[in-house]
Amino acid sequence: MDRIIKKKRWTIKKIVTIITIAAFSFLLIYLIFIRDNTSRLYVDRNQLTISTVIVDKFQEFIPIDGIVFPKTTFYIDAIQGGVVEAIYEEDGDLVKKGDTLIKLLNTAMELNYMEQETRMLAEINNLQNTKLSLEQNKFLRQKEIVQLQYSIDLAERDFERKVTLHKQKVIADKDFEDAEREFKFTRKQLEISLELQKLDSISRQAQKRDIETSLGRMLENMKLLRKNMENAYVKSPANGKLSSFNLEIGETKSIGEHLGQVDLLDGYRLEARIDERYVSRVFSGQEARLNYAGETYELYIDKIYTDVTNGSFKVDLFFVDNRIPSGIKRGQTVQVRLTFSGETDALIIKRGGFFQETGGSWIFVLDPSDDFAYKRPIKINRQNTGYYEISEGLKEGEKVIVSTYDSFGNKDKLIFK
Repeated sequence: MDRIIKKKRWTIKKIVTIITIAAFSFLLIYLIFIRDNTSRLYVDRNQLTISTVIVDKFQEFIPIDGIVFPKTTFYIDAIQGGVVEAIYEEDGDLVKKGDTLIKLLNTAMELNYMEQETRMLAEINNLQNTKLSLEQNKFLRQKEIVQLQYSIDLAERDFERKVTLHKQKVIADKDFEDAEREFKFTRKQLEISLELQKLDSISRQAQKRDIETSLGRMLENMKLLRKNMENAYVKSPANGKLSSFNLEIGETKSIGEHLGQVDLLDGYRLEARIDERYVSRVFSGQEARLNYAGETYELYIDKIYTDVTNGSFKVDLFFVDNRIPSGIKRGQTVQVRLTFSGETDALIIKRGGFFQETGGSWIFVLDPSDDFAYKRPIKINRQNTGYYEISEGLKEGEKVIVSTYDSFGNKDKLIFK
């Protein structure tokens, strides 16, 4: 009698197959969901600069270099050219307005001055002679009228006497008629002379006005001519300190050439150049600070020169209330903080080389275990020379790597050795 043989459900082959499938599935799940697939790099923590995210006072500013200049300067230029014949003051001397600084010799100009002066004096003399002649003619006309009036008086009395004699038949008709004609003729002469006197007076007044105008113009020209000669003596335009005044005897100077300057003793200003990126954020009255010899001095922008040269533009800064550091000198360079905002509480981290690689868009943040750091996107708002203001991506108390990332490549995770 045959036995029924039961087939085994779990063969060795089947068990091996199931184990293999399970192991493969577990490996696949591990690789996809469990294993850390981020690229990593082992680094020495001691070679990194780590900063803690803090909340502290923050002010946006940029450092700028300012050169010290006098607040007010008067420039001295040669009004006329010539050879330096004499020097009366030296660079650095305190001078007063009107003090003679140098004398310039210009032989050609001196000869020209003498020629023009001689010609002008001759013209002035001729005008004055013409004026005198007009006055003489006036008196001659007056003398003529007086003589005619006297002649009329004589002719009138003679005529009246002969009228009487003629009525008495004592004199002939001819004598009477001659006396009448003489009287009328003399009276007519007086009328003409009086009319001529009026015309002479009008003409004389016009000529006198022209002469006076010409004389005035000639005298003004004489003054200008002499003043031009006085320009050979270069004088100080103001009270102050003589600077950039380096001349030598015998040196030739041209018209308009710069000779030096007088710096007023009314304080100093700073002249600074600012990167053109900030041109839209700079305005007159903007505040700045200078730390000098342990003290802080307040300044403000007085003038902005909008012309951009080599990527920067120029500004003038004045000291508030003219409070100026003692010992500061013309030409000295000092560093100033130009502020763009007031002090506010902000979330900040220290500046570092990481910004050059990331542009401030991400940073390596330390894990709370302090065993590794990983990338995290952030957003930087404002900055100054010491700190970045963080607006997104970090929390107070977290630690970040702020040193350069140039040796990290594209790694997403840094593991500390």
